[in-house]
Amino acid sequence: MVFPYKIGFIGVGNLAQAMIKTLLEKKVVAPNSIFASNRSPGKLQKAVDTWGIQAQTTNEQVVDASDIVILAVKPQDVSLAVDPIARAFRDKQLVISLAAGISLRTLGKKLPECRIVRAIPNIPSVIQKGVIGCVASVKDTALEAVVADIFSPMGMVIPVSDEDELEALMVSCSSGTGFVYELMMYFQDWIAEHGFEEHLARKMVVETFLGAALLASQSPDQSLEDLQNRVASKKGVTAAGLDSMREWEIERALRYAFEKAALRNQELAKQSE
Repeated sequence: MVFPYKIGFIGVGNLAQAMIKTLLEKKVVAPNSIFASNRSPGKLQKAVDTWGIQAQTTNEQVVDASDIVILAVKPQDVSLAVDPIARAFRDKQLVISLAAGISLRTLGKKLPECRIVRAIPNIPSVIQKGVIGCVASVKDTALEAVVADIFSPMGMVIPVSDEDELEALMVSCSSGTGFVYELMMYFQDWIAEHGFEEHLARKMVVETFLGAALLASQSPDQSLEDLQNRVASKKGVTAAGLDSMREWEIERALRYAFEKAALRNQELAKQSE
C-alpha cells in the first residue's frame, strides 16, 4: 500500500536525495506526493529531472503542500530555513529534522504547534544498509509507525527514549562510520607498503571488513569476542597483533574519539539555542 501522506523536503542535499531515491524505488510514495525546495536551484532541478518530484519555489510552499516536512538542511541553516516561515506550519503537522546538534527543545521553540521528530541516518543509509536513530517530542505509537514507514526502507530504524541515547547512536553509528573508514585507511596503507597496488590493497581491506561484518551478522548467537577467538589462537599470529593493540590502548583512543564527537554535538546544540 502506498504511503498515504505527502512528504516535503526543505533541502535536497545528498541525504535527502538518498531518501527520495529509496522512497520511490521501494514504492513507498509516488513522485507526485514528494515536494521539495532548495537554496540552490541546480540541485532541485536535477532531483526533478531524475525522479519527477514536485519542485516548489519557496520553503513555505513545501510546508503548505505537505503533511510531513523533512528539514534536510545543515545545522547552521535550520534557523534560516525555518524562522521566516514558522507561521506557515500547521497545528500538529509532523516535522522531521535530520540536523545533528539541533535539539527537540530548540525545534519546539521554533515550531511549538508541531509534532517534531529528530532522525539521524548514517551514510550507509544511501545503500539501504543504514542505522537510523529517531526520537520524538511526544510519545505516540502511531507517530513511531509513520516514522518507521519513511525510514525503514533505508535500513534499521531504532526509536530511542531521549536525546542522550540519540547522541550515543549518532556518535557510534553515524560518526562511527567515519571512524571505521579511518581504520580501513590504516589497513590499506600497510598493505600497500608491502608491495600490493593501491587498488588491490583497497579491495582487500573492503572485503576483509565486509566479510567480518557479514560473519558477525550471520552468527547472532555468538558474541564478537567469540568470533574473535575463532581467529586468534593462543600464542598465534593474530594474538600477537591483538596484544600489541591492547598495549597501545586502542580502545582508549577510540573511546576518546567517541567522547570528542559527543562534545562537539553538545557544542552545536548550545550554539543553536
